[in-house]
Amino acid sequence: MAPMRRRTVLALLALAATTPLAARAAEDGKKKKSGGANYIPMNPINGTTNKAGGRRGVLSVDCGLEVPDPKLREYAELSLPRLRAAYEQVIQIYAAGLPSGSEPNTEFIVQALQRQTDLVLKRPGARFLIGAVLIS
Repeated sequence: MAPMRRRTVLALLALAATTPLAARAAEDGKKKKSGGANYIPMNPINGTTNKAGGRRGVLSVDCGLEVPDPKLREYAELSLPRLRAAYEQVIQIYAAGLPSGSEPNTEFIVQALQRQTDLVLKRPGARFLIGAVLIS
């Protein structure tokens, strides 16, 4: 009987250990996202570039979407993998053609990625927002 009790105790300990994590995850889901209810954050988009001296570098674009229309926001959230793929393609091509030692043109990046946003979502209404552009 001792092994049976040990299993029961271990199962109860495992259940007790996961309960606070589940409660914390539920609380996190209820919290307001950074940037407001209409903001959809995205992971940084990266592309390989050449730095001065012939070394490789990474062009990183921190971004997100602002979508006020609830139906379009839902569609945008479902389309995040397609949006990310379109953004990465644009950034990779741009970064590869960037002359070494030059600064990225943020206005061009915003215009190009806004164009991709409108194409993927099939209509305007989502605003592409840029946070930072870094070359490291």
